Amino acid sequence: MRNASVDSLTGLIADLVRIDSVNPSLDPDHAGEARIARFVAEWAEARGLTVEWLEGTPGRPSVVVTAKGSGGGANLLLNGHLDTVGVKGMDDPFHPNVHEGRMYGRGVFDMKASLAACLLTVAEASTLGLTGDVIFTAVADEEEGSVGTEETLAYLQHTGKPVAAAIVTEPSELQIQVAHRGFAVMEVGFEGKASHTAKPAAGVNALTHMGRLLHAVERQAAHVNSGQPHPLLGHGSLLPVLAQGGQELYTTPASATLTLERRTVPGESQELARAEINGLLTELTAADPSVKARVRTLLAREPFEVDTGSSIVRAVAEAARAVTGAEAPLVGAPYWTDAALVAAAGIPTVLYGPRGGGIHQSVEWVELDSVETVRQVLVRTARAICGAD
Repeated sequence: MRNASVDSLTGLIADLVRIDSVNPSLDPDHAGEARIARFVAEWAEARGLTVEWLEGTPGRPSVVVTAKGSGGGANLLLNGHLDTVGVKGMDDPFHPNVHEGRMYGRGVFDMKASLAACLLTVAEASTLGLTGDVIFTAVADEEEGSVGTEETLAYLQHTGKPVAAAIVTEPSELQIQVAHRGFAVMEVGFEGKASHTAKPAAGVNALTHMGRLLHAVERQAAHVNSGQPHPLLGHGSLLPVLAQGGQELYTTPASATLTLERRTVPGESQELARAEINGLLTELTAADPSVKARVRTLLAREPFEVDTGSSIVRAVAEAARAVTGAEAPLVGAPYWTDAALVAAAGIPTVLYGPRGGGIHQSVEWVELDSVETVRQVLVRTARAICGAD
């Protein structure tokens, strides 16, 4: 006989997968988070939960769902994102298909299964007699600019409600992620001088200068990998990801653009990343005064790390041990998440989510039993953090 809570969870995940919530910043042919935000709000309101609708960016709403405690206890924040990446190349991406304990569909792993686990957790928390609040922020735009998490954090600060701890429920394979990398994307533009290529000395070749920077970037990348590695994340990285330049044949290239990506680990920063590139350009200019280059940061986010002795790490670890009978490893993640923004707001934060595969790929799936494990761990953590009458 199947567990009724598993059936309820599976049905809720399926309902969420059926809703197209592709981030319109990634694919403007899709409408974004409005429909799924409305579903979340109505689901929560139907269960007597407190709901706040935030839409500082028109068409990009986030929803704050709260199970209010009786007062005097600590408040726990759960976070999950409503948006998904695009669906090009997928067959029937919004049809949830269950096979051999897995559900398939766009966003099922990243991260509608976690949304369902959070909703059911908040609903159950409202029946447990907790003294603190359990707050779930279902946010827009994590896959692009994170406007949803920024807006919900500003809302929580404005209301003056302190949050003692947070769990960002990104997929983590039932491991407790306590650190992840940051990144800085920088664009370097070179200005040369056009001339007929039969008279190259009359011009300044912007592509040649780009090539010199590429060589210097390769040298700097080796330096980044030569220092002391982070115990969970290893080294950061630096690599070129886009390059373009020149205007036509038989003309010395008058302009070129190189885009670089620097992945940072705790102890490194976006300012450090920018300073590294500025330093390389200073070297090039000193060697050849004809070099004219500018650098600008397109997007940057700081890395994340939480004290492994903090109460939220201990609470999630103890809950996971009670539910699964095994220790949940403390690990780092190679990618960036909204956990860095939550932690930067002064809230001790961990990441914990289900098992699955195919993130940002054409075949995406989640292990359903692992989602039920996440739900049970979230409920136990809420009891531990929020307290009971």
